[in-house]
This record gives sequence, C-alpha cells and structure tokens, in this order.
Amino acid sequence: MDFEDLVTALAPPPNRVGKSDGPDEHHLYEGAVMLAYAVHLLRTQGARDVRIHPDGEHGKQFDFAAWLGRRGFAKTSSLGSTAYGGVYRNPAGQTITVHPKSGLGDVVAHVGDHVISAECKGGIINTRHPGQVSRLYRGLCETVGLLMATPSQGRQIAVVPLTDSTLRLAERLAPRCALAGIEIALVGGRGEVMDVKPAARVELAAERIA
Repeated sequence: MDFEDLVTALAPPPNRVGKSDGPDEHHLYEGAVMLAYAVHLLRTQGARDVRIHPDGEHGKQFDFAAWLGRRGFAKTSSLGSTAYGGVYRNPAGQTITVHPKSGLGDVVAHVGDHVISAECKGGIINTRHPGQVSRLYRGLCETVGLLMATPSQGRQIAVVPLTDSTLRLAERLAPRCALAGIEIALVGGRGEVMDVKPAARVELAAERIA
C-alpha cells in the first residue's frame, strides 16, 4: 500500500523543537493506524467487511470519512451519533464499518470461520524526543497487554507505528507473544504493514499499491 495522507505533520511544541527528523512532527494517529490495518485486511487477508471502533478523540484527530472517500469508499448508512460513524462501501463491494464504540476491539474482521481482532496505538514516527519514544514503546506494551486480557476468538494482533525503536522492541517481544497466541504488526507512514515474526524475521505483509 502507498498512502500519502495517513500522516499529519504538525509543528512541535517548544520543548520538542529540534527533536524530530525534519522541522515538523509526523503524527500517525491511532485512527490512521486503524484504517491502514483495516485496508490491509481487505487487500491481503480475504476479508469482505472490517469493523473499526474509534472513540471521540480519534474522530477529532483524523477525518475518517474524507480519508475513506479518497480511497473510493462511499458512505451507505450512518451508525451512532457522530458524523463519521457508518458503513462505507467500495466499488468491489468491500465494506469498512466505522462504529464509534469502545470495548469491541479497535479493528475486527471475520475471515472464513475465524475472527481477526487488532488493538492499535498511534504515535510520532519521526521523533527523537525521549518522552515520545517512550510513548511508542508503551503503546506496543499496552496493546499486547490488552490482548492478553481479552479472551481470544481467533487471531489477535497488536498494531503500532513502524519506527526503529518499535521494530527493535517488537522483535524482542515476538517470541513470547507467539506463545500467548498474539501477533505483532507495524504500520509505516504510507500504510505499509510489516509482520514481526518470532524468529527475529520480519516480512513485508502487504505489497505497495499505488
């Protein structure tokens, strides 16, 4: 996948000036991570309908409806009280349902006779600021912890932004996560999804699609 509009570039606050690669901080918000992974499931896992469950803050940070519209997904029905909640369908008949409700898993899809459930976190992908790098670390640990505390109905995947630091941590966590039945996937700034395998082996799980 090759999406140019997942990242939001913002000027850093005074305490983080000079702590990023480039003048702006590149925010890969949690909502953007959810959408990138949802499209990944449609394109590579045979899913026909993927549900994402953002909260109100995610909707303030990222424009779900506009992004889906640029991908050819038209809103066919509304769901909940937000302007962006609803079912979005593309010309191939695939759907992404945006249901603003917590406690249901960030990204959920039924593929064949099993369920894929992902917990997601976002972060600043070009930061060198110690606090923000630590936040990326914590995000991966939190997603793994949430999945461990949730009864498994199929595949469980922790999904966070791809950075050098999250990749290193993911490679260390992958063997133990695999024993618990948890997978790790990292999302790059242009929507590419990288599966981190237990044997310190990383595979690109989705080809770049212009």
